[in-house]
Amino acid sequence: MIHRRLTLIVTLVLSVLAAPLAAAAQQEGKIYRIGFLRRTAPEPADFEAFRHGLRELGYVEGQGVVVEQRYAHGAHERLPGLARELLQLKVEVFVVDGPLTVRAVRQVAQATPVVFTVTGDPVGEGFAATLARPSGTITGLTIFSRELTPKRLQLLREVVPAGRFGVLYNPPNTPVSRVEELREAARSLGVELKLVEVRSPDALADAFTAMRREGLKAVLVWNDAMLYSQRARIVDLAAQHRLPAVYEDRPFAEVGGLMSYGPSISENFRRAAAFVDKILKGAKPGDLPIERPTKFNLVINLKTARSLGLTIPPSLLLRADYIVE
Repeated sequence: MIHRRLTLIVTLVLSVLAAPLAAAAQQEGKIYRIGFLRRTAPEPADFEAFRHGLRELGYVEGQGVVVEQRYAHGAHERLPGLARELLQLKVEVFVVDGPLTVRAVRQVAQATPVVFTVTGDPVGEGFAATLARPSGTITGLTIFSRELTPKRLQLLREVVPAGRFGVLYNPPNTPVSRVEELREAARSLGVELKLVEVRSPDALADAFTAMRREGLKAVLVWNDAMLYSQRARIVDLAAQHRLPAVYEDRPFAEVGGLMSYGPSISENFRRAAAFVDKILKGAKPGDLPIERPTKFNLVINLKTARSLGLTIPPSLLLRADYIVE
């Protein structure tokens, strides 16, 4: 009898000890699914940066993690359907680009965590209560910093010191607060601005024709997903109308834009991996502070400057992080 009781006790103890070991083994063998959703066409550099961020944190694709990609190729109406596809694949977290994509995911996946990478004003957009404590299922990285708009205007003014400047922007994706900050920056620099709305790619040609007709001397292109997807065409139109332009993102300067100044989008995607890692390990998105950009790159395209007959001041060249010859 004693022997049987001892055997029963030993069996119970072993089963209790084995339970957490089995759970740990199951957790180690778990494959996490991440939904990578963008409004744009694929941007290999951004996706590779995100993959690199995962590898830095010890994730091995196909073993510990699978990244499911979906792209709307500029057609924002496709985003909710693509989000549903990813949800059906049982993704545990979404990694997205900007506001339109965030809203599309919220329509179909209220409870699934979302990490955004290129949202300009997450509080103003209603995605977060505050930057320090989002208090919801959404967090990530903003590309906005208050010093960016004044700095871009200042850079443009160093190259084109006189005349009215145009501002090319897409109103639905531009917070009113940013417009007011732009006007304030222009007043402080003594720059007269003309706001030029572009709500679709079809309106780009007419917008540049109007800017040239009104005698604008330069243009600041305020980026959003639609304008970013049209960057090659925008750069070509600026060249055709001989309008010096400053842009927010480096790819504009790389395809022929005069200058760009802003945070690295690819770097934001790399840093997004750290948010994903914390969420997969149990952190609540609402407890993860939204990060601001900390490093900004100035890119100058000297070939474009020469074609426009512009001389870039030596002091500006010395401040450039990258020069395109």
